[in-house]
Amino acid sequence: MNGDCQKPLQATLEETFELMGRSLESYRPVLESREVGSVRSVGEGIATVAGLPNVRADELVRFAGNVYGIAYNFDPDSLGTILLGPSEALAVGDKVQRTGRILDVPVGEALLGRVVDALGRPLDTSGSVQAEGRRPVERQAPPFMDRAPVEVPLQTGLKVVDALIPIGRGQRELIVGDRQTGKTAVAVDTIINQRDKGVICVYCAIGQRSSSVAEVIGDLRDRGAMDYSIVVVATGEDPPGLQYITPYAATTMAEYFMESGRDVLIVYDDLTRHAWIYRELSLLLRRPPGREAYPGDIFYLHSRLLERATHLKPELGGGSLTALPIAETQAQNIAAYIPTNLISIADGQIYLSPDLFQQGILPAIDVGQSVSRVGGKTQLSAYRAVAGDLRLSYAQFQELEVFARFGTQLDEETHRMLERGRRVREMLKQPQSQPLSAEEQIAVLLAVSGGIFDRIPIPDVDAAARAIRTAVTEQLPHLCDRINAGDPLDDGDRQALLERARKAIANFESDKAGQRWD
Repeated sequence: MNGDCQKPLQATLEETFELMGRSLESYRPVLESREVGSVRSVGEGIATVAGLPNVRADELVRFAGNVYGIAYNFDPDSLGTILLGPSEALAVGDKVQRTGRILDVPVGEALLGRVVDALGRPLDTSGSVQAEGRRPVERQAPPFMDRAPVEVPLQTGLKVVDALIPIGRGQRELIVGDRQTGKTAVAVDTIINQRDKGVICVYCAIGQRSSSVAEVIGDLRDRGAMDYSIVVVATGEDPPGLQYITPYAATTMAEYFMESGRDVLIVYDDLTRHAWIYRELSLLLRRPPGREAYPGDIFYLHSRLLERATHLKPELGGGSLTALPIAETQAQNIAAYIPTNLISIADGQIYLSPDLFQQGILPAIDVGQSVSRVGGKTQLSAYRAVAGDLRLSYAQFQELEVFARFGTQLDEETHRMLERGRRVREMLKQPQSQPLSAEEQIAVLLAVSGGIFDRIPIPDVDAAARAIRTAVTEQLPHLCDRINAGDPLDDGDRQALLERARKAIANFESDKAGQRWD
């Protein structure tokens, strides 16, 4: 019995040895050259390396402990690298190896609804990201001949923006203002308003506090916006190198959808902190400082990023990437170095004033200092029936209000203009996270510019506007569909809207009178 068992075992061993022998006979060793350097010095977020003579620009190098860095500064006898991980684990003399590849990130539909870092690693509790592919972080902007005109509006849901500072799909519109004036709120409201509009949104947080980022993510989840959004995060506690590459990585993720023929919105919050990070890294790498200690290529830092936002030609899919970069000013100095750089790159700016914020005028957008260089070309045609007159009358009101503060006696016409202007300003106020549809905005703006609100006390303007919005959306559905389709308003449409608004105001005043009587 034992002999019978040993025979199959012996045959199996003989076959195994025979296979191993044939494998060894066919094996031909191949020499593989590998460049290995050593760490010369380590700083906060950077490391200087010696011994990698053939390394290429922006190539990834691997340090001990599986820490990666980007080859960035090329000196005659050393290489300056930007670390993408903690520098505390590195020491002088540690080995460094080339990887032969540049930094890339995962892209694909699987990123929707996820919170990731600049390397595509998940920061939420939904498990690993099953990417459809990987693309380089640094990519060339689309050439001029691949771009199409910006013609389709990107509705923010904010009356003051959609009517007076319109944004188009493929545009770059800067949001600028002092800290704590509501810049992030404007961007987040725009993301929330893209629900059911077929726009993919990417929110990129650079150097923000973890609590602030968590609050934004919570708002997006509560409003159902995470279903079509990606959040890319590098908090202030992350290594500077990770914060530096975050906006480029987020743009690469967004470009995947744009090149698939879809419309994408990306928010950079904010690029002032990104410039600070780059200045810090450049000084540590001993690059020559320029104005305000920024390196000489600080303009190129953001221009190569924002130029990637565009509207592609139909033969290339017709997708678009709209950028809303955020910049922070100090003491309302909009002419500072970084804000002026970004203003010159972008296609306009939305300026948020701390004075308006303190007065409770929210969103605190200063219409006089805000501009959209694409303008009415992207606006729905119905807005043109109200936007031009509204902007002019509002600007005249602001000048008159300053003049009226001197206590001079005013004639009846000037007094009427002031009263209407105050109601226009009250109408442009809007609570956070409550975006309005285009037909609702046009109805109330047409009503206020037509004088329907002139008899309404200012504290009741918001409630009266709600009554008009409800009446128009419920009783004029066909007109609402035409407005959303981009059809212009003719005189009959204007009269229908104004008549519906007058009836809604009359019912509102009747209800108010009944409440007072009760």
